[in-house]
Amino acid sequence: MSQMVMQAYSAEFKADAVALYLSDPSHTFEGIGNDLGVSRETLRNWVRTDRKRTGTPSAADRPRRPASAGGVSSESVLEDEIKQLRAQVRKLETEREILRRAAKYFAGETNW
Repeated sequence: MSQMVMQAYSAEFKADAVALYLSDPSHTFEGIGNDLGVSRETLRNWVRTDRKRTGTPSAADRPRRPASAGGVSSESVLEDEIKQLRAQVRKLETEREILRRAAKYFAGETNW
């Protein structure tokens, strides 16, 4: 059996990992944890702690938006698509910045 080594992570790294997880509802603890080299449970604990600190409800507690019905003009469809694309760009920029910081953090830990 291999022995687990306790790793100390900076507050900035933890905050970035939580922000990355919360940036998209389709993210999973497993996926983000694997990407960042952190266990699923560690990330889950960080998110839980952040939600308690900020008073943010979990995804299960958030109210769902009702689906819109009825006729929709092509302009409103385009506006909705633009909003979605801009939100996706912001999300991707945030993820890129977090991954850059993570890479810098892990590069600083190597003793070559």
